[in-house]
Amino acid sequence: MTEVAGGDEETGAERLLSALDDDQAVAAKALIGPVCVLAGAGTGKTRAITHRIAYGVATGVYSPNRVMALTFTARAAAELRSRLRPLGAGGVAARTFHAAALSQLNYFWPQVVGGDLPRLLEGKARLLGQAAETLKLRIDTGTLRDLAAEIEWRKVSSLSIAEYEVVARTSRPLPGRLTLEQVLNMHQQYEDTKDERRQLDFEDVLLSIAGMIEQEPSVALQIREQYRFFVVDEYQDVSPLQHHLLSLWLGGRRDLCVVGDASQTIYSFAGAKAEYLLSFASEFDDATMVRLEQNYRSSPEVVELANRLMAGRPGALSLHAAGDSPVHSDVPGVTPYDTDLAEARGVAVRIGQMLAAGAPASEIAVLYRVNAQAAVLETALADAGISYQIRGSKRFFDLPEVKQAVMSLRAASVSITGEPLFKSVSDVLRSLGWRQQAPEARGAARDKWESLNALMGLAEQQAAETTFRQFTDELMDRASSGHEPTIQAVTLATLHSAKGLEWTAVFILGLSEGLVPISYASSFEQIDEERRLLYVGITRARRSLELSYSQSGPGRNSARAPSRFLAEAVAGRRTPGALESATR
Repeated sequence: MTEVAGGDEETGAERLLSALDDDQAVAAKALIGPVCVLAGAGTGKTRAITHRIAYGVATGVYSPNRVMALTFTARAAAELRSRLRPLGAGGVAARTFHAAALSQLNYFWPQVVGGDLPRLLEGKARLLGQAAETLKLRIDTGTLRDLAAEIEWRKVSSLSIAEYEVVARTSRPLPGRLTLEQVLNMHQQYEDTKDERRQLDFEDVLLSIAGMIEQEPSVALQIREQYRFFVVDEYQDVSPLQHHLLSLWLGGRRDLCVVGDASQTIYSFAGAKAEYLLSFASEFDDATMVRLEQNYRSSPEVVELANRLMAGRPGALSLHAAGDSPVHSDVPGVTPYDTDLAEARGVAVRIGQMLAAGAPASEIAVLYRVNAQAAVLETALADAGISYQIRGSKRFFDLPEVKQAVMSLRAASVSITGEPLFKSVSDVLRSLGWRQQAPEARGAARDKWESLNALMGLAEQQAAETTFRQFTDELMDRASSGHEPTIQAVTLATLHSAKGLEWTAVFILGLSEGLVPISYASSFEQIDEERRLLYVGITRARRSLELSYSQSGPGRNSARAPSRFLAEAVAGRRTPGALESATR
C-alpha cells in the first residue's frame, strides 16, 4: 500500500478505519485489484464502501476524479455523495449506470456522430401505442406496459430481436393475448419508429456508449484515462448490458470493487443477474473476498427469522446480530384475519397504539406485495386519524408547497449571508406559513406543515459551518436525485420499493398464497425470487416486526392459505391476542 508522508494525513486515514469493524476494515484497506464484498442486510455496506473510497483518497492511492462509484438509483447515488463529502472524498463521481453513460454520450456524440444527442424518451408507452396503430393492433394499456417491460428486458439482456424470439418461444410469457409474431412485430416497429424520429430510450444510452467504446479507440482511451478505480454497489442487480459496459470501462484493468447480497436479488424480471456477484471469484481468480455478516440494524429475533427464511439458498449469508445490540424484540409472529378489511383495521389499531406510546410515525412502515393492497389500508388509517405517505407516489420535491419553498430559499440565499443557518431558513419558511408547533387539524394544512417542517429538519441536520448557499445547493441536488427528507407519517410501500430503507417497526401484511408468492410465480426461480422479496421486507425492521394475512379475499370462493414461507420461517407462531381482538 502506498505510504503517505506527514503524520496528520496518516492520522486522518487511520481515523477512517477506526470507524469500521474488523471485516469492514479489511474491505477498506483492499484498495488495489479486484475486491468482492458479500454484504448481508444491515451489515453497514454503505459505510464500508464510502470509508474505503475515502481511505483511498486520504492515503493518496486514489485521485478523487479518477474514481467512479456506481449504483442503480438516483437516490442511492445521492446517498453515496452525501456520505462521501464529510469523509473528504467529495470529488468522487457517484452516479447511476445510466447517468454515467449519458454524461459520456453527451460528450462524445458530437465528436463521433456529429450534431446534438437525439432526444431521450421519458417512457415507451406513447411510442408503443403509435407502433400498435401502425400495425393495426388494438392493445390495451396494461399490455402496452408489459410490452415495454419486455423490450427493456430484451435490451438489458443484450439480445437482438431474433435472439429474443428463440428465448420467447420457450421461456417468456407473452404480453396480453398477443401472438409471438405480433410481439416481435411490435418490438421491431417500436425500434423503427424510434430511429425514424431520432430518439433514444434509456437502454439505448448504455448500448450507444458501449458501441462507441468498442468501435472508437479514442473514446475508449479518454474514458479509461479519466476513470481508473470502480466501485459498484448492489452488484447482484447488474444486468448483462451493464456488466458488458463495466467491462468496457475497465478495459482489462482489475481495480474493481463490487458489493452485493445474492439474497436481495429481487429484480430478475428486469434483467438483474446475481450470477455476476456469485461468480466474481471465478472471473477474477486473485480477488480479495470479504464477508460482512454482522447485522447492526435488526434485533436478534428479526435476524434469526431472516436466516431461517434463507437457509440453504445459493449465496445466502449467515447474519448475526451485533454483540452490543441494545434491545431485543418480541419473536415475530403471524396473525390471521378473516378479511382484508379486518387485517387493515387490525394493523391500524396496532399503529395507533405505537403512536400513543410515543413512537415517531416516520419510524413505522407497512409493506405489501402489490399496490392494489394499499387502498383498504389507506381507508383504515384515515378512519383512525393516522397520517401516512405512500412511497412511490408523488415525489416530495414535486409538491407545490415544496417547490415554492425551495425557490424562496434559493432566492434568499443570494442576498442573506452571515446569519446562522437555522435563522435564515426558519425566517423564509415562516413567511410561507411554517411554525414550530404542528397544527392540530388534519388534512391539507397539516400536510403542508409536514412538508415545510421536513425542510426545516434538513437545515437542523447540517454541520455548524454550512452556509445558507451550501444548504440550498444540497436541496437542489436532493431535488434532482429524488433524495427525499423524512416526513412524520407512516410509510406505505410495496416490498420492492422498500429495498434500501429501514424502520424501527415494520408490518408486512397479505402473507398468503397468491400474494407472497404472487400467483403468477410458477417456476422454481420465480418462487425463489418471491422468497428473497420477503427476506428484503423482513430485514427492513430494526426492533418490531409483525406479520399477517387474510384468510379470504374479495368475492366468493376466495379462501386463502397462509404463505408457504411462513411455515418455514415462523413455524406457526402467533402474536398476542390484542391484535386479533382489534379485528372483531
